[in-house]
Amino acid sequence: MAAPEPEPEPGGQRAAGRGPGGESPPASPPAAAMGDGPSAWSPASAQAASLLEEAAELLVLQRDFAAALERCEAGCGNLGPAPGPDSSCAEVKCSLCVVGIQALAEMNRWREVLSWVLQYYDRPEQLPPKILELCILLYSKVREPQVMLEVGSSWLRDQTNKSLSEYVSLLELYLLHVLLPLGRFEGAEELVYSCDILDSEQKLAFVETICEKRCQWTQQEETHSAHDEHEDKATETVLGALSQKLLTMLTLLRRTLRSMSSHFYLLPYKKMLLATFLLYLVVVRLDPASPTSLPFICKLVQLFRQAWAAVLSPIHRPPIQD
Repeated sequence: MAAPEPEPEPGGQRAAGRGPGGESPPASPPAAAMGDGPSAWSPASAQAASLLEEAAELLVLQRDFAAALERCEAGCGNLGPAPGPDSSCAEVKCSLCVVGIQALAEMNRWREVLSWVLQYYDRPEQLPPKILELCILLYSKVREPQVMLEVGSSWLRDQTNKSLSEYVSLLELYLLHVLLPLGRFEGAEELVYSCDILDSEQKLAFVETICEKRCQWTQQEETHSAHDEHEDKATETVLGALSQKLLTMLTLLRRTLRSMSSHFYLLPYKKMLLATFLLYLVVVRLDPASPTSLPFICKLVQLFRQAWAAVLSPIHRPPIQD
């Protein structure tokens, strides 16, 4: 069965280009990555930027997703596992990963997204905010938020990431799309209370949201429980009716067998055995066309007539005498 189309949907103008609050970015990934001008880049950065432009064109214009993914992998491979956070390499690498994620999603390979991204970063804490946001939205859309549970927690608890301007919006995104859909209400409250960059108003707003989601979760569980009980009662009613029908059928079968056994006792066993033996002699040992077989055939016919009359006659009819 084909996987559902993920959100952020791949392509140039879809959810992959939106920020945590839903706003559009100021420029496309290639344009944002080329903000400082090619003259200030290292040879590896310049080559990666060229591959980024090719990948973006293949993704958006030519819709060749496999080729776009190959360009992204080549570009990330040239940049190495962990470029400096302030260098142009980091921006180019982030843009390459964004295009690669969109290409994977378009090819219905969204299950590979997180592992594909993590191979170009040493630790989950080093993921750029844009990539973390994209992965959270993607796995939330395909209803597998548990994939981002550990990665998101590690990223949010890192002290370096807490100084980023996107931290609060990613914290909210992680709560709404990962922890709360999984019913991790205690973990969500602990994460909010332990976050030292949130003020009291922000913490109160997050706690109210958590309490509201918990109430909704409890109501849904009660509704599901009542529905399951109703289904169990309906199943018991159906099984009871089937059991009654089965008991009636068994009673009729017992009466039928008893009636057949009463007629079975009337069969003349000795005559049936004798008729069987004569039939064996006539068919197997003797020639039916021979004159010597005529007495046996007559006796056999007589025995069959007597047996037939004994079986089909009323019970009060006296037995046939030899």
